[in-house]
Amino acid sequence: MAFEAEGKLYKKFDTVQVTDKFKKREFVIEMEDGAYSQIVKFQLTQNNCDKLDPYNEGDMMKVTFSLRGREYTKDDKTSYFTNLDAWRLDKAGETVAAAPPAANQNFPSVEPAAKTSTETASMDDDLPF
Repeated sequence: MAFEAEGKLYKKFDTVQVTDKFKKREFVIEMEDGAYSQIVKFQLTQNNCDKLDPYNEGDMMKVTFSLRGREYTKDDKTSYFTNLDAWRLDKAGETVAAAPPAANQNFPSVEPAAKTSTETASMDDDLPF
């Protein structure tokens, strides 16, 4: 499920290479929420890290993100983590339609089948069944 948040880019951090195969970049936006503004941290991962480059602190932006959670156990102590994984950044006020990224899905494109003469004839029939 995709979520959206809009606000001012409050702080952006450098990309961090966490492991040989994983990198992330965090940033914070300030969202107006009545009398109190909310300071919310997001992360970009892998190839998405560069999407923050065109933005400067103070810029208004819209973040499209997924909510991710996981459990971590070490020394018989379990902790729970929640990440806001951003995958799309837009300047505030811009609207561009896009689907969320599909995890490991490689579906071939499918063209609609041509209608047969039987299907075309039945479409002209005004019977409801």
